[in-house]
Amino acid sequence: MRNILIIGAGRSATSLIKYLLDKSQSENLFITIGDISLNSAQKFTEGHSNAKGILLDVFNDKQRVEAVQNSDLVISMLPARYHMEVAKDCLKYGKHLVTASYISKEMQSLNAKAKAKELVFMNEIGLDPGIDHMSAMQVIDRIRDKGGKMLLFESFTGGLIAPESDTNLWNYKFTWNPRNVVLAGQGGAAEFIQEGRNKYIPYHRLFRRTEIIHIDGYGKFEVYANRNSLKYRSVYNLKDILTLYRGTIRRVGFSKAWNFFVQLGMTDDSYTIPNSENLTYREYLNLFLPYSPTDTVELKLRHNLKIDQDDLLWEKLLELDIFNGKKLIGIKNATPAQALQQILMEKWTLEEDDKDMIVMYHKFGYELEGKKYQIDSSMVIQGDDQTYTAMAKTVGLPVAIASLKILNKEIKTYGVQLPIRKNIYDPILKELEDYGVHFIEKEGEYLGYNPDNIGT
Repeated sequence: MRNILIIGAGRSATSLIKYLLDKSQSENLFITIGDISLNSAQKFTEGHSNAKGILLDVFNDKQRVEAVQNSDLVISMLPARYHMEVAKDCLKYGKHLVTASYISKEMQSLNAKAKAKELVFMNEIGLDPGIDHMSAMQVIDRIRDKGGKMLLFESFTGGLIAPESDTNLWNYKFTWNPRNVVLAGQGGAAEFIQEGRNKYIPYHRLFRRTEIIHIDGYGKFEVYANRNSLKYRSVYNLKDILTLYRGTIRRVGFSKAWNFFVQLGMTDDSYTIPNSENLTYREYLNLFLPYSPTDTVELKLRHNLKIDQDDLLWEKLLELDIFNGKKLIGIKNATPAQALQQILMEKWTLEEDDKDMIVMYHKFGYELEGKKYQIDSSMVIQGDDQTYTAMAKTVGLPVAIASLKILNKEIKTYGVQLPIRKNIYDPILKELEDYGVHFIEKEGEYLGYNPDNIGT
């Protein structure tokens, strides 16, 4: 049998595990699921003769090495910062590796050695990065194949709540790691290019420089810029492109309200708050407001952020119960961001019957034989339930499909890879369609960059 080791049995791994278990008989696979929680590892393997769950602490060298040695291919669903210990073991013992994370400098440094050992280290093969790469390159290569010249590429992705589960004024719930949501956009200015002009948006302006997109059947969404779009000029070979812009999708109105937290400093993660565990929500909020011997916290906040009492933005803050003088943050030595996350999780955690939704949208502008054209490509997929979420499908299925194709030697481009070659993305995208992951395209006249949008 061919042995696949999956390290990490979190929420994003459910569809990945199911796919491989369903294929285990026909593809002669044995699946080992390793997790720091033995219960989490074993709950997926009950009743499967071709699978087992094991206790695996990635920092326990003996456990990790033994598990890697007993495999033919390793899938790391760990947080990105933990991949390197696994990658070094895979290199040492001659095992293929698949992750859904961005290629780090440390991972890239293993490229030559992985090639020399004829190993595939496939990365960036989840949703974003992953499906975004593959679906974008499929269209870009098609345009180039017929002689077209790329003028514009915009790409946006969002993990959202499905319309039937959208029950709060923010039109948002946590469908993935809440910490990443709270810290989104930090760590440097967003960089991109529009109509040949370089643009930069510092963090404190990020959520007020949004643009509007339309998805047929789902209405309007807003997008804010990701940190660095410019690196994709080399990744996608778009060196001369006039507009290149990547961003994150939210429902309209989210960013303006979120900006309040940014302006107050509540998303800061660089220092800890003394006695944070004993602070009430109200006391925590008051930390960021000016002192007044007479004004209430509510009045100070409205004055500081210039919010009218009848403003929907005010209703959004009230909905979070952030003025509550009894509920405690309850986290020792919390940073402002951690405390804010604690408050939001109370209101934005998915209910048992809630379903999530993934939205991805690409816009391509190109010139062919003197005429300019535009392609709008969109993907919307909803989760089935709390186990097989849209996020789990779109992250896990590409990982699973790529892993099987590597084992079957259908993918044999050795070294540290991302899925931008036709022989990789075409068959994976084709198989994803069987699971409802597909794009709808519309082609028409090239409209260029819309100067009426915010952020010109």
